[in-house]
Amino acid sequence: MKYLSVLGSTGSVGSQTLDVVRNNRDKLIVKALAANKNIDILYKQIIEFAPDIAAVYDEESAKKLKNMSIGGTKIVSGMEGLCEAASYDKSDITVCAISGSIGLLPAYKAIEAGKIIALANKETMVAAGDIINAKAKEKNVLIIPVDSEHSAIFQCLYGNDKKDLSRILLTASGGP
Repeated sequence: MKYLSVLGSTGSVGSQTLDVVRNNRDKLIVKALAANKNIDILYKQIIEFAPDIAAVYDEESAKKLKNMSIGGTKIVSGMEGLCEAASYDKSDITVCAISGSIGLLPAYKAIEAGKIIALANKETMVAAGDIINAKAKEKNVLIIPVDSEHSAIFQCLYGNDKKDLSRILLTASGGP
């Protein structure tokens, strides 16, 4: 059994991740969810997956979610909440699908906590790849790119000699 923290659970990659969980409930359990401010979708995800923690980056949205009836799920907020969900001690894998630079610190905290990282946020690597890779190496953490261009690059390079590569050009784009 693998236990997941899904950061950016209300977005495209996060929703697709939860589809995979739905189809593999005998192998995967969601322990933490995180979203920016889409509490309508997040609320439905909390009801369905019953995570231990749900983080909402937007403080006002977090207050609204806390007022909804959600059982035993702990609601946390802000960057601190995202980092708590990312590094949750009962998760094995952290899916980092938060758009933009907001995802950098939670990804770092997940690596620091020794989580396997499924990274769908290329801005994290563009902005701080050296720092992220150094921490991953120090903690012996596997980073698996799971979305768009960086996954394609990973798949192309896997098993090939790095000395045959001179450079990679990758654009940065994304959300808030």
